[in-house]
Amino acid sequence: MDCGEPAHREFLRRVEAIPLHGLGLSVDIYSPDLPSLRRSLLERQVPPAYFEIFRNTTRALVSTRNEIGDARLTYHGEGLWITQPRVTESWLFRQAVGEAGEHLHVLQSAWLNHECAAKFFAGHCFGTYLPPLYTRGSAEVVAENTTAVQRQLDQQGCLQDGSRPLVLLEMPPLTYFVAGTLPIPTFFHVICNQSACGLVLDIGHLWTVYRYTGACRAMTLPRFVETFLDDFPLERVVEIHVAGLDIHESIRACLTQEITRTDVPALPAWTDAHAAPIPPVLLEMLDQVLSHPRLINLRGLALEVDTKPPDLIVEEFAVFARRYASVFHQKGDCEKPRPLCEVNAVPESKRSASTEATIEEAYERYVQVLLGKAEPRGLEWNQDPVGTHELELYRSLYLPYEILHWSGEVEDMFVGSCRRLRERGIALEGFVAFWFRNSQPLADLYDFFLLKVDRFVAFIHEVAPDVEELAAAEAEGLRQAYRIANEPSQTLQSS
Repeated sequence: MDCGEPAHREFLRRVEAIPLHGLGLSVDIYSPDLPSLRRSLLERQVPPAYFEIFRNTTRALVSTRNEIGDARLTYHGEGLWITQPRVTESWLFRQAVGEAGEHLHVLQSAWLNHECAAKFFAGHCFGTYLPPLYTRGSAEVVAENTTAVQRQLDQQGCLQDGSRPLVLLEMPPLTYFVAGTLPIPTFFHVICNQSACGLVLDIGHLWTVYRYTGACRAMTLPRFVETFLDDFPLERVVEIHVAGLDIHESIRACLTQEITRTDVPALPAWTDAHAAPIPPVLLEMLDQVLSHPRLINLRGLALEVDTKPPDLIVEEFAVFARRYASVFHQKGDCEKPRPLCEVNAVPESKRSASTEATIEEAYERYVQVLLGKAEPRGLEWNQDPVGTHELELYRSLYLPYEILHWSGEVEDMFVGSCRRLRERGIALEGFVAFWFRNSQPLADLYDFFLLKVDRFVAFIHEVAPDVEELAAAEAEGLRQAYRIANEPSQTLQSS
C-alpha cells in the first residue's frame, strides 16, 4: 500500500532535513533527575546521542537545555488531543500547540512526538492514554488535526539550523481492549495518505496489539510482526521507542488468564509500563523491525525510561547500546540537516458537518462503553468474548485506579479530608463515580494532578459540605507544592 501524494512528497522533504539522532533516551526531567542520570551514563561510558524530553513547563525546559549543554534534545508533547473531532475549533487547542512550538524552540527539537491517542474524550478526562477509535472517519480526523498542528508550528518559524520541527504520531498501546473496524496498519495508512506527518513505532505498544486484538490466538508473535510490518507505513517511521511491560498493580492480585486455544501458551496481561524492565521478547521484535527493508527514514531509536530506577536505566542502556551500536553507523553520519525555511503546506481537507457529528457520536458511545454504561456492541467493537472480559478489567479495576492512585494517591493528598470521610463511612469509590458522572469541557490546558485536586474539592462539597473548608485548604497546599516542584528556579529566585 503506497502513501498518498502530495502528503508523502512533503513528508520526504521534511524528513530529509532531520539529521540522524542515533540511540537515545526518552525521559522526564525530574523522575529520575536528568543531570544526575546523564552523569551516571557518562561514568559508564554510554552517553546517549540524544534525549527526548517529556512535556514540562517552559521554565523547566529552559533550565534543562542549559544544564544539558550541547546534547541533542527532542520533544515528547502532550495535550493536543488530535484524535478528537472539532478540537481545532478550541482556543485551548491553539494555546496547546503554541506552547508546544515554544518548547520545540527552547529544546531546538527536530520533531514533536505526540501519541495518536488522547486523555480527553467526549467531555471526560482520563489519567492515561486511550487509543482512538480505529475507523476510517476517525483516521481522517487525526490526519486533519495533525495537519493543523503542523501548519501552526510552521507559522512559528524555523529552528536555528533553518529546519522546521516535524510532527510525529506515535502508535499508542492497547490497555486490554481495542475498538474499531479498521486494521491498525490501515488506520495509519489513511492518516499518512492525508498528512505529511512522520510516525513513531513503539515496540511495547506493538506487543500489546498482538496481545489484545486476538492476534495471539491466531498466529505466532514473529508471524504477527511480519504481517503487521508488511501492512504498516514503515516508510514514515522516524523514531522507534522501546519501554518496559508489566502486569498493572490494579489487577495483579485478581487476574485470571483466559485463552481459547490450548496450543497457544497463555500470555501475561502486560501493559505499557515505563518503570518496568524491558522483557527480552521486545528486543527480539525490535531486531525483526530493524531488518525490514522499508524502514528507510529512521532517525532515532530510544528507550523510554521515565520513572525507572536510575541504576536500571544505565544497565539497560549499556546493553542496548552494545546491541544496536551499528544500526546508525550503517546509515552514515549525517550531522547537518538540509535547511527547509520554505515549506509547501499539505492541502487542507474538510469533512462535512454531518460526518463530524457522526464521529462525535461514535466517541460518545466509546466513552459510555468504557464507563460500563453501554455494552460493547456495534460497528466500533470487537465481539471477541475474551476481549470483552479484558475490557471489564479495564473499566472495573484499571480505570478506578487511575482516579484514586494515578498522579498522586488521593488519601495521601487529602489526609485530613479523607479521614473525615472515613469517620462518616463515605467510601472514596464514590469519587470515581462522581468523576465520570457528568461530561464537562476542559477549562485549561490538561494537567491531571491539578484536575484531580479541583475535582476532589468539588466532590467534598457535594458529599460533606462541612469538610469543604478543610479540603480547600489542603488543595491550596497541594497547588503551591506542585508549583514549587515544577518551577524550582522561580522559587529560588523569589527566596
